[in-house]
Amino acid sequence: MVMKKSINIWGFVALTVIWAWLLGFATPVNAETLKYKGYTYVVKVERALIGDVEGHSMVFTVRRIIVVFENGDTATAFSVSTNDGIKGSGQFLNYMTFTFGDGSTIITKTQGTTGGTAVGVYQSAGLTGEIIKGTGRFEGIKGTATATYKFFPLEKGEDGPKGIGEGILTFTLPSK
Repeated sequence: MVMKKSINIWGFVALTVIWAWLLGFATPVNAETLKYKGYTYVVKVERALIGDVEGHSMVFTVRRIIVVFENGDTATAFSVSTNDGIKGSGQFLNYMTFTFGDGSTIITKTQGTTGGTAVGVYQSAGLTGEIIKGTGRFEGIKGTATATYKFFPLEKGEDGPKGIGEGILTFTLPSK
């Protein structure tokens, strides 16, 4: 009986050593970050008043964004969002597609909150979420997205305010 326990222990030790040795050959995955600043403007907006309380509406917004990354890279972005808010403050869901000069893309899905004014104009937005797809040099990308935006006062004839913000894409790419 003592011999069986001894064999089991040595077998376990041998398997542990082999497992640790094999893990030593695994390639470590290091997350990368792309920090950016963006200038955004409205392309299309649709509002529907709910009517339960003053200023409650659902808003569908399409925005374009000019993006400059900390590493010197640039992109344009196309953003589609829905907002459920009262006088501009509320919750939103957003999809954004970053398109780089070489045609590569990163697509994010984020959620967040907006802060509004008494007359219902957005003043700020904060969002967090995930990177859901990439193409070209970002094929197979996985990661997260965060951003904050401040909006300028609405100007005459504008459907929605222009804004400026910053964000971070934190991601890993599959090994090649």
